[in-house]
Amino acid sequence: MSVFTHLVAELGRLLEPVLAESATAAAIVLFTLLVRFALYPLGRAAFRAATPGAGCLPMFLQLPVFYLMYQSFSSGDELLGHRLFAAPLGARWSGALEAGGVFGPQGLVFLGLFAAIAVVAAWSAVRGRRAAAAAPVVAPVPPKGKGKAKGQGAGGAVAAPTAEQLAAMRKLGGVLPLLSFGTLITAAVVPLAAGLYLLTTTAWSVAERAWLQRRAARPTTGAAAA
Repeated sequence: MSVFTHLVAELGRLLEPVLAESATAAAIVLFTLLVRFALYPLGRAAFRAATPGAGCLPMFLQLPVFYLMYQSFSSGDELLGHRLFAAPLGARWSGALEAGGVFGPQGLVFLGLFAAIAVVAAWSAVRGRRAAAAAPVVAPVPPKGKGKAKGQGAGGAVAAPTAEQLAAMRKLGGVLPLLSFGTLITAAVVPLAAGLYLLTTTAWSVAERAWLQRRAARPTTGAAAA
């Protein structure tokens, strides 16, 4: 845990001349982006596999990082004094309510966090529904020697995903929005620093999937036009 604390503290010191008291909060966001960037190849491979289990693998690999974030701002000493605007990074929503109510200085910081998470969750839900609605219907491919499926090329390759892959993608599209809204509940009970981590990693997940879906659609669009 000391290595993690030291890394976040050093990132905060680098950002302090620009962001002052909120430098450590920005360092948490930057650290989260670095972690997600390192996991990007795995996320891309999981997207291509189009299975719900593979899609959840990057999330599970982040659990140790989230645990360290939680512990550092729950029982640590070095980072507890840092703040995001008026709220200490180790503060919880319940403590913010006791300190000044929903619209108190700390309460407003948490409301901003919750609003940002809700926007990301809504974005994820909308994209999930659109992806499911836009998924093409694939006819079953007949066994070898029984002829070619409609739309199959001369070389025997099927450009569109299989029915099983599409079903898995629809399931994953339905699970991800629920996870995003679940993040909102989690952020209400964990320290503010952990909530920032959840917001950043969830936003990355939605943006990454949107990017991968856009890239995957380009060859199909080009082939159809040809």
